[in-house]
Amino acid sequence: MIKQTVKSALQISANIFPKSCAKAHYYIKFKKKLNLTNPTNLNEKIQWLKFNELNNNIYTQCADKYKVREYIAAKGCGEILNDLYGVYDNPEDIDYNALPEKFALKCNHGAGYNIICDDKSSLDIERTNKLLNKWLKQDFSTLFIEPQYKKIERKILCEKYIENERGGFPDDYKFYCFNGKPYAVMVCVGREKGTPKFYYFDMNWHPLPFEDTVELINRNDYPEMPEGFHKMKHYAKKLASDFKFVRADFYLLNSEVIFGELTFTPSAGLDVSLQEADIVLGSQLRL
Repeated sequence: MIKQTVKSALQISANIFPKSCAKAHYYIKFKKKLNLTNPTNLNEKIQWLKFNELNNNIYTQCADKYKVREYIAAKGCGEILNDLYGVYDNPEDIDYNALPEKFALKCNHGAGYNIICDDKSSLDIERTNKLLNKWLKQDFSTLFIEPQYKKIERKILCEKYIENERGGFPDDYKFYCFNGKPYAVMVCVGREKGTPKFYYFDMNWHPLPFEDTVELINRNDYPEMPEGFHKMKHYAKKLASDFKFVRADFYLLNSEVIFGELTFTPSAGLDVSLQEADIVLGSQLRL
């Protein structure tokens, strides 16, 4: 009860004093004051964007995991959208009998609202619906001051289950795009083994000396450019054209590009793992 009361109080504060809450989150995370007057690194500039850009309707549409599909199609990129089995207002509308044995459920109004089902026969439907209902009631925008999620009409999506030829999670590629141009890509490989590795590359597939990538480079332990890299770069540029900053995420399956999401506030602008990348990537963003 006390925990819920505190959480409710924080959400109320986020609605009334969003800038103060953002400054508090930043100080707690980095032990230094947030500079919104002259932001320099990427985390600071993301905080600036929260109060100067992200209330725009285009950000609401593109943060919405359902309506972003309209944006992708309008940009001439509809072929990279994952198959959609259904869209629901509440869990009770889902006909699980009609779904395939594998699928992914997600809520459209935030991050982390995902249920990956790789075996429908073992799915606890009652528990799943209870969790979905819980998520639908949450105002994700107030957790870490991410206004692009505020006005999203909440839905549940059911999409095709994505897996590689080994039956595991596909590699994913996250393109950091600044002022309409992709600058760097973060690659996550080995996720199905439970030991994911993260690499940063520039747009010529030269490894960037960011954090863990340095050690991997020294061991000559990094992947070759995938066959579909240039296609992903092409899509990233098309999808980034309307934004000062966006991270365009894709999956690659046998050189086939599948859209993941458009992210405007990675880690809510509180990513402690960036370090050197925080400075270098931040220098690319012109506000």
